[in-house]
Amino acid sequence: MKKTDVKKLPTEELVEKTRALSSERWRAIYAGKPKEGNRMFDLLVAIDRELRARGLEAQRQLLKLLDDPDPGTRCWAAASVLEFAPSEGERVLTELAKPPNGLVGFSAERTLKQWRAGTFKPL
Repeated sequence: MKKTDVKKLPTEELVEKTRALSSERWRAIYAGKPKEGNRMFDLLVAIDRELRARGLEAQRQLLKLLDDPDPGTRCWAAASVLEFAPSEGERVLTELAKPPNGLVGFSAERTLKQWRAGTFKPL
């Protein structure tokens, strides 16, 4: 999938792509494939921006990913919803930041720290 395809997809499909890509991204990172992980990160950012452009109702669709079994998906979704659902996003990030959650936990902890310091910038 290319970043330019994002605008053509229905919201439901963008949410599903977010679920799949956020999970695959962490698998690539743990497998030592940073270029692959970075490519997925770029697509996830494009999807987040498209959902934001579509409005709050489109963004709210990400809330269902907060309970996904994959920690990478929960982490991405939690960071993405902080703007409009801070208590839900913080709850999930706090849970993920508890050891032992490896790099996902570290990412969650870092995101929470930035959020609470007022320096977190949505992608």
